[in-house]
Amino acid sequence: MTYVESAQSAAGAGLGPAYAATRAHLGLVFALFALAAVGWWWTIRQMRGMDNGPWTDLGTFGWFLSVWIVMMAAMMFPSVAPTVALYARMSRGSRLTPVVFVTGYLITWAGAGVIAFLTAMVASQVAPDLAWEHAGRFLTGATLLLAAAYELTPLKNVCLSKCRSPLGFLLGSWRDGWSGALRMGVKNGAWCVGCCWALMASLFALGVMSPVWMAVVAGLIAIEKTLPWRRTATYGTAAILLALGVLVLAAPEALPALTVPGSMR
Repeated sequence: MTYVESAQSAAGAGLGPAYAATRAHLGLVFALFALAAVGWWWTIRQMRGMDNGPWTDLGTFGWFLSVWIVMMAAMMFPSVAPTVALYARMSRGSRLTPVVFVTGYLITWAGAGVIAFLTAMVASQVAPDLAWEHAGRFLTGATLLLAAAYELTPLKNVCLSKCRSPLGFLLGSWRDGWSGALRMGVKNGAWCVGCCWALMASLFALGVMSPVWMAVVAGLIAIEKTLPWRRTATYGTAAILLALGVLVLAAPEALPALTVPGSMR
């Protein structure tokens, strides 16, 4: 049976994306969740004592990129697991092709991390006085408000639809072989970046080295990608980001998880 026939058979049976977690592929799903758990453990260890609040210094490029990749695995593997499992079922090829697919996915997020690091480096040179007591607080609030607005844009809607419909994505972009698996993983990662970049910007704004805010953002991403009430999820996320932005601008001390630079908390 070809991958198209397999997909059409599954679709005809009315099983939908959730059918990917069948008995034959539960091991793959569990493996991704286990890797995510290890990623959380490792990342939290690396971040210990490094949360300096909004716009925390990112450290050296090599250190940041290694932490960033593990962080993306921790945050994204649970929500991308159905797509990877479905790809494994449809590919009918080497057992390593799902690994190649995931590698392509992480390559895209690694590229996003490089862009984030370079952006932070350029910003520190162009506008060095972004301390919290000057423009930093307003930049943090504005970033959160921008992220809230992006949740309601057509581009967000398109990107999220690709993330929430793994069968449609795979059928529309299928490539055979290992190179095809890599290309499809990169493309799936690109849709994911398009869906989540504003939420990631919010993480940087609130404190990228904070496990608490990392967990909050990861939770919002998982809710948007997995809950059946899509519009409720996006509007709810927008409302949360809006509330966070207003609180940062009006009363940052009201956020117990926020490390306010210069405070004694």
